[in-house]
Amino acid sequence: MEIADYLGFVLLTLVAFVVVVAITFSANAFGPRNPTKQKVMPYESGSDQLVAPQEHRFSVKFYMVAISFILFDLETVFLVPWAISWKQSQMLGFGLYSLGVMMLFVAVLTIGLVYEWKQGGLEWD
Repeated sequence: MEIADYLGFVLLTLVAFVVVVAITFSANAFGPRNPTKQKVMPYESGSDQLVAPQEHRFSVKFYMVAISFILFDLETVFLVPWAISWKQSQMLGFGLYSLGVMMLFVAVLTIGLVYEWKQGGLEWD
């Protein structure tokens, strides 16, 4: 591979960066600035804020569920492409190796799920 093979990618990245900087600068330089009390208020799901953020703390269980969602969402991101390309790796002679690596990946995630389950991270009170 030569540097000329990457020229299109480099130019596209450079143009994208210049456009982002130009749009951000233009919005800050020429955009209207008229903040009102209503515009600077915190807004959440269409309802006014009832208590100050410092007074109301979320439970740790909320974060555990959010992290679990991200973890198993990422599992899907890796598992689906592997499942699609597994036949091809099998034809190339790497099928058993590929299966073993994916089983190890799923085993690690399963151990994490069992640990979270035992700790009570999946129960919502």
